[in-house]
Amino acid sequence: MLTKAQLQKRISVASKHEPADLVIKNGTIVDVFNLEIILGDIAIADGVIVGIGSYEGHEVIDATSQYIVPAFIDGHVHIESSMVRPREFAKAVLPHGITTIITDPHEIANVAGGTGISFMLEDSENLPMDILFMLPSCVPATSFENSGAVLTATDLEPFFSHPRVLGLAEVMDYPAVKQREPSMMDKLYMTLQHTDKIDGHGAGLDDNAINIYRSVYISTDHECVTVEEAKERVRRGMYVMLRQGSGAKNLLDLLPAVHSGNSRRFLFCTDDKHLDELIREGSIDHSVRLAIQAGLDPFLAIQMASLNAAECFGLSTKGAVAPGYEADLLLLDSLQEIEIAKVLKAGRVVAKNGAAIYDESGATEPPSRLTESVQLLSVSEEDLKIPIGSNKQARIIGVIPNQLVTKEIIETVQTENGFFIPSIDNDQVKLVVIERHKKKGTIGLGVVKGLQLQAGAIASTIAHDSHNIIVAGTNDRDIVTAIRAVHQMNGGLVVVSTGNVIGSMSLPLAGLMSMKNYEDANDELSKLHEALHSVTQASENVFLTLSFLSLPVIPELKLTDGGLFHVGRFEHIGVAVNN
Repeated sequence: MLTKAQLQKRISVASKHEPADLVIKNGTIVDVFNLEIILGDIAIADGVIVGIGSYEGHEVIDATSQYIVPAFIDGHVHIESSMVRPREFAKAVLPHGITTIITDPHEIANVAGGTGISFMLEDSENLPMDILFMLPSCVPATSFENSGAVLTATDLEPFFSHPRVLGLAEVMDYPAVKQREPSMMDKLYMTLQHTDKIDGHGAGLDDNAINIYRSVYISTDHECVTVEEAKERVRRGMYVMLRQGSGAKNLLDLLPAVHSGNSRRFLFCTDDKHLDELIREGSIDHSVRLAIQAGLDPFLAIQMASLNAAECFGLSTKGAVAPGYEADLLLLDSLQEIEIAKVLKAGRVVAKNGAAIYDESGATEPPSRLTESVQLLSVSEEDLKIPIGSNKQARIIGVIPNQLVTKEIIETVQTENGFFIPSIDNDQVKLVVIERHKKKGTIGLGVVKGLQLQAGAIASTIAHDSHNIIVAGTNDRDIVTAIRAVHQMNGGLVVVSTGNVIGSMSLPLAGLMSMKNYEDANDELSKLHEALHSVTQASENVFLTLSFLSLPVIPELKLTDGGLFHVGRFEHIGVAVNN
């Protein structure tokens, strides 16, 4: 809350009656309003910019030969996908110029409900990064799978009293909106009593579906995969997020939709991005870099990464280098390459030359509900048999590289005694999803093509969005070994070959996140990938691909613990194709 004394100080510094707390001198300022360069000192008082001109300060930063731009904002991200807790996530992305994120904790909420949301809020307190929340709208994502929790409007409403909660996160269950399903109506109505901020999830939705979304104030979409989809959403008044994550990389496909006439309706997001890629290539800074390399004006790219994102979420004091705006700033050595020399949060340097340099207080101790989240009945090879008809035809989940969408394939498969046998030569391997929250014993079985597994099995407790155990394997023995290994670890990722675990990463925090610091977690992830490369020829991150094969809200075929799911029909279907 702004005090009268702070107001008086701002006026006094702006009018040059007293020195600023900090002045940045000799830099070249990027004006995201006029999309041009301006020169002048930047005066900062109590973490807020109060003037641009000629100023003196108690502290001075010399920005000679550097560009000064507003810090970047990630419009939609699931922290859990980084596989580290919020405090460690901040350390990893702050050096990349991200000082504000809009996060949806629906991954941990699907495991542990309100307990998970509370942990994410508590663990993100007192950081030099603004971690703002949208409340999960779809826990579970659909009624066609078993998750660890169910969140109703009554469960969610108390969280709106938290100052860092902005609205309702991605509404994925379009049929529930269209059919005016009571629990969804309750969530939408409840949200609109507090805010008008509601995120969308428009994967595969046509124009009329977008009409329906907009009629209930759903205003964003990060699921566009074509230029026409992006334009259609802008025509209907939505903001479109250009997503560049680990699994879905849509930025370059969508960038031709952006031009000077409509660019204010576009921003960037990562959605889901693994720790190693965040460290290696960056976050929103990587998106800005890619956009500039593809020909977008650097000023437009920076505007999209800052001001547009801020305005999309009603963050009126973020996103610009101007008086009255928070002093969340980047000092760049190169505008074209987005080379970040310093990152300032509220006028304080928090990262420099690629490293975070702030002190932090103690971390939140997670409750046992989060650290004992893998509750599993015993699974045997007998439980994994997939019956196939005499014509040996099967419906197969077809992986599309670097996309979350899959395709339905019907192919001849190998069988033994009437049951499916994986084929390495045909790239047809077994896919298994096992309920792991409440010992219900449900198991979904299917066939997937495109993982290019050459041996063994891989398993994970990261399986969007219900986060049951998901396994792909070339033989049942290794699949069972992998299941048992992730159970013993209380969550994580494993690689198995010839009956032995050859690589693993422990994720005991809800089966989603490591308890280690981000550097050690990244080392563990690197060793896991070495093991992964020994059993697959795929160039992309197969674990990330695997994690989305269970998400029944993105076309076309997915696998839940209830079986093979056709997203277009919104129903479970059989693996075997009848004669």
